[in-house]
Amino acid sequence: MAGLGDAAKEYIAGSAAGVAQVVIGHPFDTVKVKLQAHNTRAHGKVYKNAFHCTSRILVEEGIRGLYKGASSSFIGIALESSLFFGTYAQAKQLLQGKSEDCKPRLQVIIPAAACSGALISCILAPTELTKCRMQVQGKDVMYATRYSSPLDCAVKTLQREGVRGIFRGGLATLYREAIGNAVFFCTYEYSRYWMHNYIDSRQFSSNSGLVVAKDIGIGIMSGGLSGMAFWTATLPMDVAKTIIQTDHNPQSSRNPFRVLNMVYRRAGLAGCYAGLGPTLARAFPANAAAIVAWEYSAKILGIRRD
Repeated sequence: MAGLGDAAKEYIAGSAAGVAQVVIGHPFDTVKVKLQAHNTRAHGKVYKNAFHCTSRILVEEGIRGLYKGASSSFIGIALESSLFFGTYAQAKQLLQGKSEDCKPRLQVIIPAAACSGALISCILAPTELTKCRMQVQGKDVMYATRYSSPLDCAVKTLQREGVRGIFRGGLATLYREAIGNAVFFCTYEYSRYWMHNYIDSRQFSSNSGLVVAKDIGIGIMSGGLSGMAFWTATLPMDVAKTIIQTDHNPQSSRNPFRVLNMVYRRAGLAGCYAGLGPTLARAFPANAAAIVAWEYSAKILGIRRD
């Protein structure tokens, strides 16, 4: 195991990755949440597609509308990413032991990633609830409650629904993160390993001027592909989570599989993948930025990466 100092550095590097992810990805996330909340209702679609949704937001609310709920995202994602990357790195090192073999191993990656995902779901459930409820607000909002800020949303939710209310969608978040993070890190570790082997075999590293470009390029590709794999695998569970969290009726089902079954009967498979376009459009740049920030923060902090 790494010392306490190295462990702390892993969590700091993870926070840097979270900040980079929010700056790049939040506008795409706002569009995704609106499509999931408004295009899966019984009365039909509100938005024709992601471009229509984006243009409506810009016309009615301006650029600030795309960053609704961003303050809660910065806090939540910075903390989440710190635990996400830090816990994964520590769990991976513990499971790997003193092995000198740098080749990725599924029996190490999957439990380390799933453990990390289960842990961060406890933080993500309340922060994503406030973010989602802020994001679905607008001139076409169907809810009676209006929130002036994420904090106002959290306070009103606690007052009306109690502690249980602030953790609405917690089970769906747990499933999404545990499964999705295993997919994410498997894709990341194997694609990174393969790209390093291929590029290094071509003697790219012999030219010191290309080393930085090589590392950034590998970070962009491995991070982007991992993000797309995460969301392709978990988007239906994310749709269920959004519906559960934006529904103010305390009697509504919180069972994600029951909610998904309802969505499938109403809108078919397309409904289960509502918001796929903006989600994948966001996934590549946001996760590429996160991985590059994580790897370079680790390098600056003196953490060795195999």
